[in-house]
Amino acid sequence: MMKRVFGITGWKNSGKTTLTEKLVAELARRGWKVATVKHAHHDFDIDKPGTDSFRHRHAGATEVAIVSGRRWALMHELRGEDEPKLDEILSRLAPSDIVLVEGYKRETHNKIETRRLEARDRTPLSAGDPYVVAVAADFAVSGESLPVFDLDDTKSIADFVERTTGLTR
Repeated sequence: MMKRVFGITGWKNSGKTTLTEKLVAELARRGWKVATVKHAHHDFDIDKPGTDSFRHRHAGATEVAIVSGRRWALMHELRGEDEPKLDEILSRLAPSDIVLVEGYKRETHNKIETRRLEARDRTPLSAGDPYVVAVAADFAVSGESLPVFDLDDTKSIADFVERTTGLTR
């Protein structure tokens, strides 16, 4: 079965993470099982020096699973392999009603573009990306042919995501 995927994209400091967090909360409040994929910079790490899992990875393990009664995590060291494609990551996720994907600007799934006045770059991505299907901004946007939402109007954006992805009861 094809996963229901919707993206949140934009330049650095454009409000992607805040909108993603609010959408997860709103969609979960509506009873949907939501998963997320966050594209990060190459140097990120979720592990800390001194932990057992860190020691396992540094000894050369390519995958380390950490499991407890509350949660589990799987870390995969690429060790020279190419970064996996989004589809490969999506295929490894447990079933959910929808996957919200933060980042991955150049992928071919529908996405909403976030724009903030404080962002480093405000060049519209929608002009060159046919998969940008809406814009959410913290300022008035003119001359845009796509639906435009207030960046803080989470309920309307969640309604749009449900309609766009066919997420219905």
